[in-house]
Parts: sequence; structure tokens; C-alpha cells
Amino acid sequence: MNITVVGLGLIGGSLALALRGFQTHMIGVDKSPEHCQMALELGIIDVVLNLEEAVKIADLIILAIPVDAARNTLSLILDLIPSKAVVVDMGSTKSGICQNVRNHSKRANYVASHPIAGTEYSGPKAAFSSLFNGKTTIICEKELSADFALKMVEEMYKLLNMKVVYMKPDEHDLHVAYVSHLSHISSFTLGLTVLDIEKNEKNILDLAGSGFASTVRLAKSSPEMWNPIFMQNKVHLSNALAAYIKRLTEFKESMENGETAKLFDLMKEANKIGRIIKS
Repeated sequence: MNITVVGLGLIGGSLALALRGFQTHMIGVDKSPEHCQMALELGIIDVVLNLEEAVKIADLIILAIPVDAARNTLSLILDLIPSKAVVVDMGSTKSGICQNVRNHSKRANYVASHPIAGTEYSGPKAAFSSLFNGKTTIICEKELSADFALKMVEEMYKLLNMKVVYMKPDEHDLHVAYVSHLSHISSFTLGLTVLDIEKNEKNILDLAGSGFASTVRLAKSSPEMWNPIFMQNKVHLSNALAAYIKRLTEFKESMENGETAKLFDLMKEANKIGRIIKS
């Protein structure tokens, strides 16, 4: 099987590594010559081609580039693919990209997906084959994908040992605004706040414990990837931020007013998240 991976960063590179053992010929496409060379040297891909050449000979095309670029590139890819080729994207916003190709003549060849997996690192060197193992992936608008396309993508995720959940695009974007996108903004904001207050970098390093490190970890994430995500999901994310700011204000006012019992109750209520997220 010929698999073309468009975007050789963490997600695309990790997918390529995870699928290499299944009689695949891995073709890489990336706008960065450095990433292409690195992916070849690391054994992530077998060959580098330009986009047009790569998609015309592919059985499966994996689109793993920032969500703003993916919206524009997907239509071009669908224009070029053979009639039985399958295209799947990895983007963490779904409404915009689905709407963009809703009326494309080859819409049925496309499967809209979002594997819930990642790290704060980027580029081919960040890729590793077990990134997706045991994680969840979301597929949107499965009814608009041809049976052969949906089956191929479902089998791919089965090979990766992922749980598949089906959602509507707007439902997906609403949920990820709270459980993914908000946490990234929180981490970026915490990083900025500490940098504003602690101008002496040595003090930050000396005082940062494991709690701070784990909370601010996502602030190391790629702005090139997250800026378009925030902008594409700005409506849901703005609502999530408003709810978050309201809770922050409750903590602030409880402390300022000496309301010890209320502060305790807020934390006790937050502890219930442990029933949902098992460590």
C-alpha cells in the first residue's frame, strides 16, 4: 500500500512510524526541506515527492498539517486523487474543514478525523511510533464518507490500537474547546504570567516544582500549530474562556474576602474531576 503523509511533524511522523510495519511504502510531503531530509534519515518515510506526485500514486493520504493550511490543501488533494484513494485529516478543528469540502465531487473519499494524541514537541525528531497507542480518535460526518474510505480509516486506527468515537463537527469543536484548547491557552497564559513577574530566569528554574512543570508544559507547544486552531475554534473557545475566567474570579474573590469555607468548597468540587479522569 502506498501511503502519502502530508506534514512530517509529530503527528504525521508518528503515524508513518506506526504504520511502517504493515507492508506500506511511505511517501513524505513537507514544505520544509529540512523536515524532509530529517524524516528520510530517521527512517520515517521511504521517499520525498511533491504534493501532486505524491497524492496521485497514493492509496491513503494522511493530511497532518496546521488546520488553516489543511482547509485549503484538502480541496486540492481531492481534485488530484484516483477514484479509490482515501484522504484522512488529523486536525483538531472539524467544522471549517468539513464545510469547505461539503460539496466537493470526491467528498466521499474523505474521512474527517482527529486523533486525541500529542506532546508539546514538534518536528520529525519528536515523532514516535507509540504516540497513538490506547488513545481515542474522533471521526466526524461518517455518513458522508464512502464505505470503503471509512473502513480503511477505521482499520488504520484499529492497527494503532485506538478507540474510535463518532461525532458531528460542531459537537467535536465544542468539546475540544473545553478539554484541549482551553488547557493550552491556560498553559500559555500561566507561562506569560510567570515570565512577567519573575524577570530573573534563575529564580523560575530554582522554584519551579513538578506541579508548575506539568501545568506549564503545554506552553512549549508550537504557535504555528495552535494559533490557527484557536482562530478556527474561536467561538467555542471564547465561551470556554469566559466560563474559566468566571471560575478564576470566584477563587480570587473568595481569597480577597477571606471566605475560607467557599474556597474550600470550590476545591472540593473540583476534586470530582478525578472520577472522570483516572491517573
